[in-house]
Amino acid sequence: MNAKGFFAAPVRDPKTAIQTHRVPAEAPWSGLVKRGQSIRIIDLEGQQAVDTLFYSAADFADRYSSQDTVRVQGAAYVTTGTRLISNEGHLMGVVTADTCGRHDTSAGACSCESNTARFGQHTRYLHACRENFVYEVTKHGMSKRDIVPNINFFMNVPIAPNGELAIVDGVSKPGDYVEIRAEMDLLCVISNCPQINNPCNGFNPTPIEVLIFAGDEG
Repeated sequence: MNAKGFFAAPVRDPKTAIQTHRVPAEAPWSGLVKRGQSIRIIDLEGQQAVDTLFYSAADFADRYSSQDTVRVQGAAYVTTGTRLISNEGHLMGVVTADTCGRHDTSAGACSCESNTARFGQHTRYLHACRENFVYEVTKHGMSKRDIVPNINFFMNVPIAPNGELAIVDGVSKPGDYVEIRAEMDLLCVISNCPQINNPCNGFNPTPIEVLIFAGDEG
């Protein structure tokens, strides 16, 4: 897929954001996005995978479903126009802008266990996305069992004709972003992926930025 030409109009001026959060390399983040507001996730330096989950702020049991999102779209990737669907079948958000063009929602999040199986025992105690998610969701009264398959913004996961997935070099450039308009009050949980053993973030985790824009009603 070409990484160009995924802008949606109008393009928002980042100076109009009502919140700005800088998320350090390898760190988690979470925040509320009210219905009608938009959240922009910016890959500041390029090739940085950003693992992301969404929960209904009114009921955390109503949460992002990668399976339902793929099924409803009839498409494997997330990009402009994608409707993010919950496990209860509710519309959680719509992707309204995308300057990268490649976002995965099939490969899941890295964990200490998966890293050990894939890369060897010496990686067992390296930081991983699942641990970031656990740390962050506990702030909201949830636990490890509440972590579900996620979106990997900016992660390049081509699908071979035989259906096999591969994680290869990212295509995002410095400053690329994706923007989602909330269709319900959302809790957004991010792991700014710390993975250094595959090319999902160029073997060099870097900071990202999160902007939140007011909705039409402010």
